Amino acid sequence: MTPSDVKATLSFSDGSPKMDLPIYKGTVGPDVIDIRKLYAQTGKFTYDPGFLSTASCNSTITYIDGDKGELLYRGYPIEQLATQCDYLDTCYLLLNGDLPDATQRSDFHKLVINHTMVNEQMQFFLRGFRRDAHPMAVLTGLIGGLSAFYHDSTDINNPEHRHVAAIRLIAKMPTLVAMAYKYGIGQPYMYPKNDLSYSGNFLRMMFGTPCEEYVVNPVLERALDRIFILHADHEQNASTSTVRLCGSSGTNPFAAIAAGVACLWGPAHGGANEACLNMLEDIQRQGGVSKVGEFMEKVKDKNSGVKLMGFGHRVYKNYDPRAKLMQETCNEVLAELGLENDPLFKLAKELEKIALEDEYFVSRKLYPNVDFYSGIVQRAIGIPVNLFTGIFALARTVGWIAQLNEMISDPEYKIGRPRQLFVGAASRDVQPVGER
Repeated sequence: MTPSDVKATLSFSDGSPKMDLPIYKGTVGPDVIDIRKLYAQTGKFTYDPGFLSTASCNSTITYIDGDKGELLYRGYPIEQLATQCDYLDTCYLLLNGDLPDATQRSDFHKLVINHTMVNEQMQFFLRGFRRDAHPMAVLTGLIGGLSAFYHDSTDINNPEHRHVAAIRLIAKMPTLVAMAYKYGIGQPYMYPKNDLSYSGNFLRMMFGTPCEEYVVNPVLERALDRIFILHADHEQNASTSTVRLCGSSGTNPFAAIAAGVACLWGPAHGGANEACLNMLEDIQRQGGVSKVGEFMEKVKDKNSGVKLMGFGHRVYKNYDPRAKLMQETCNEVLAELGLENDPLFKLAKELEKIALEDEYFVSRKLYPNVDFYSGIVQRAIGIPVNLFTGIFALARTVGWIAQLNEMISDPEYKIGRPRQLFVGAASRDVQPVGER
């Protein structure tokens, strides 16, 4: 952090002494006012529900400019990474700070691919769940359970343990997600194959069976890989903050990542693309394309209670840069699978058209976001809607680990302990039962 020559001065109208607060400059983005000594010197806290104006850490991993519609991983624009790198290159970048050279790339790809198998006893763990359990419920349990199998990499303060846990989590997540899917539909698990790519391997474990050889479609392989890249990290969002807060207690990496998965499950976060597809299916049941105009009018009516899912973004006040890339992939996948005329996809295209042309949505910058397109792509590939968030968790695992590693390595890190503004009852005495 670079200190600024400028200081912020906090003054009080009750005559209390003024206080100078240091200001720090980042590489890019807003300056931050350091309030760490505020309570010690004034006896006051700041109040910031949702931490919308508070920097909880300093970071070198991901930068977002919501007004410009810019997303950088370690300084590299997401547009370049999504078109010139694959997911494991991106993993290496997020974990190590720079893109791999040819030797590093080969070694890292081999290292991850060679650790994709999971302990056979995970199958027995899976059997404890009902067949109709939500995949995210299953995944939260499976990932937390990994710490019971890998005692040699659970010390979060040991850099070597963190490295081994990182590789294990990145490598085994596709296997666990595929196992959760296969268990739910009653099909046999497919073991990973080391001669396939990370994304190709996942497709085979998801959709292959022992009855015949599964041939990976390169268009779908690239599409899935792009989904993984675009979701790999996204700064200090709710699930990443959860992983950091959980990890700050010193818990093991598997438990911290399981906490991130549980947070991601929420419909306002990782469940957004699932909510988007459910919305499309609701419109389809009500009459399909012919009902889109009527639906959009209800969205404009604040009293209707109808919400438009998959449009707009909490951070991006411009077009989500990931959405542009996902839109290209969406069109490629639909063309490859001959699904351009599928009723649900035609419905999605009509919804997109209105949102991009109607003044109500344009003026409010309610552009289609990455969840809108990734949900359509995943459904086209054959991934069930209730597994969408599991795919998101798979992709985001590397970002969570990179953020966790950065926090543990930061000499300023402390166990998280947010403060509160207490507005409940003051101290009072317990009355006898008859007098209450």
